[in-house]
Amino acid sequence: MNVAPRMARLGTESAFEVLARARALERQGRCIIHLEIGEPDFDTPLHIREAAKQALDAGATHYGPSAGLPELREAIAKHIGETRSIAVSPEEVVVTPGAKPIMFFTILALAGAGDEVIYPNPGFPIYESVINFAGGVPVPIPLLEESGFGFDLDRFERSVSPRTRLIIINSPQNPTGGVLERGQLERIAALAASHGIPVLADEIYRQFLYEGEFVSIVGLPGMRELTIILDGFSKSYAMTGWRLGYGVMPVGLAEHVTRLMVNSASCTASFVQLAGIAALQGDQTPVARMVGEFKRRRDLVVDGLNRLPGVSCRSPRGAFYVFPNITRTKRPSSEVAERLLTEAGVAVLSGTAFGAHGEGYLRLSYANSEVNLREALDRMRPVFESLQR
Repeated sequence: MNVAPRMARLGTESAFEVLARARALERQGRCIIHLEIGEPDFDTPLHIREAAKQALDAGATHYGPSAGLPELREAIAKHIGETRSIAVSPEEVVVTPGAKPIMFFTILALAGAGDEVIYPNPGFPIYESVINFAGGVPVPIPLLEESGFGFDLDRFERSVSPRTRLIIINSPQNPTGGVLERGQLERIAALAASHGIPVLADEIYRQFLYEGEFVSIVGLPGMRELTIILDGFSKSYAMTGWRLGYGVMPVGLAEHVTRLMVNSASCTASFVQLAGIAALQGDQTPVARMVGEFKRRRDLVVDGLNRLPGVSCRSPRGAFYVFPNITRTKRPSSEVAERLLTEAGVAVLSGTAFGAHGEGYLRLSYANSEVNLREALDRMRPVFESLQR
């Protein structure tokens, strides 16, 4: 079967490929510690699960509006207003099955053939994949360790051109755990506002901030009508498999994104959306407890990695990943990740899974038990010792 040439431009997400390989090794009898997948290891809070059960029993199993149930859009608008200190109407909210469609639909709606899209590198691989798929021109901005993995702002300012149609930012960031400071966001916002360039602000890890304040670019001067906020329930409420996300954007763009929903997924499952209302309006203690536990694990993993030969690791301020520097091994990141999987039984991702500027790094998720994290560090030591010989 001959597929359309554009399919060659569509990438993938390496975390799922490594997960599949790790599962295959497990079927062969190997014991694998999973540090590759970005998924909280906590259960969805009970009150959210109960809300879904009640919704199913009440018959919430039919089509709903493509933009989302009105009551959930209202709850999201209120939540965004409270957490970003802006006024939001339900008409600015589009609910999608997972947050990933918001980046897909936004890029499809705003970038065409030859249009440039600025995005972070290393960064979530789907950004670059969809830019290419849409026929756009990816313009990567390096995230440098010496600046805490913030935007290389001088490079960013030089990269904006008359063909720039979208800027993508992600803070707290996957894969580095870096956080954009207010001053950095102000420079990005000033340039975006002066040129009228929309910004897709991927804020899915907002709640996973361990030090400092969270700042959303949407609240900065000139950005209210230029910002698309991407957020969702997968990370904060341990609802990855529920597939529930949303975007908050100007009404005109929301109408286009809703039409993309009509043409693709039709709508998000109604009973899942009702569970989302329970998540936003219910007890937030489980979220705080999870974030506190992740902070403790972060400190454990950073300390352990810095004790390994040939490894140095900054303490990330957000998300639930570490991005250790392995350049002293003098080996490609992909080779080191492969050896950790096959020799140590520890599944991690090469930094290059997140773009060319990820070379020299690995990404590890610490969304795993303390027992497994300690075991993983012990297993990794012989591999890194052998790389020093």
